Amino acid sequence: MNLSFNQTVLYSSVLLGIIIVVMMVLERVFPYRKGVPFFLVREGFWVDFVWYTLIQNYVLRIVIFEYIIAPIHVSMNWAPYQFVKSWSLPMQVLFFVITHDFYIYWFHRFQHSSKLFWRTHEAHHSGKVVDFVEGSRSNILEIIINQTIEFLPIIIFGADPRVVPIKGLIDAGQGMFIHSNIDVKMGRLKKIFNSPELHLWHHANYQEVFHANFSTKFSFWDFMFGTSYDPGKKPGNKPENWGLYYDYPKDYFLQHAFTFKRFDENNLMKYKWFAAYHNSRRNVLHFTAQQINKRTGWKIDFMPPTKTD
Repeated sequence: MNLSFNQTVLYSSVLLGIIIVVMMVLERVFPYRKGVPFFLVREGFWVDFVWYTLIQNYVLRIVIFEYIIAPIHVSMNWAPYQFVKSWSLPMQVLFFVITHDFYIYWFHRFQHSSKLFWRTHEAHHSGKVVDFVEGSRSNILEIIINQTIEFLPIIIFGADPRVVPIKGLIDAGQGMFIHSNIDVKMGRLKKIFNSPELHLWHHANYQEVFHANFSTKFSFWDFMFGTSYDPGKKPGNKPENWGLYYDYPKDYFLQHAFTFKRFDENNLMKYKWFAAYHNSRRNVLHFTAQQINKRTGWKIDFMPPTKTD
């Protein structure tokens, strides 16, 4: 069956929805780190799911495709460079998955070694609870760089347009999987394909893993270039075993401001404008939780136990 671009987008979206449901179930049944709250009620839900997953992804897709990739595409004749045009769809997908994953490995490794570019990546490591939703927490600059380099070659090298949604599905599914709180053992396959078994260590707050386990889809990059770390145990269940070793803002906008200027988020509460913003946000979250509880009988509260969420 030869699907159209719109059909491919539709089926990719449906498959992504199925993947999300499967992740939710597996995290509850086979947790890697026990005691982690369901993502709807854990600290950082509003930031990870609403801001990073929904709002930021939607806005940046428009920015990247319409205001970066499209102008570059029409700026010159790319016909001489469209060497993948005659390839089959599976071959095109495989080519761009492997080449982009190779780039991501090296750029990710570079971010961990550069003080400047680390600031575009630290948000991704700031969560103390790592699950399939938290994996979407990435700085705007990081997303613009990586997704432009990811999707621009697909367009200018003449690939089938369907490669874009297919690769997007693969990226999203694998990204959620390697960050998911699922206790899965890959056996010998872990030296080929990345999994939570290796990648969750990359999010642990240990010096020995700061420069290890950079792979996204294919773990063989780490084994090939000597950056694999597999101690055969888990990092631990305490909050201090995860995330960053220094204080990091918990507000979406302040996380991006922190990229350019270091500050203490709690000290901002002395300013009336910030206290008003912070309290209004908490009131909205609390009201939303009350309405959901009233209609479903659940007992959830989006308000985190700390001063900021």
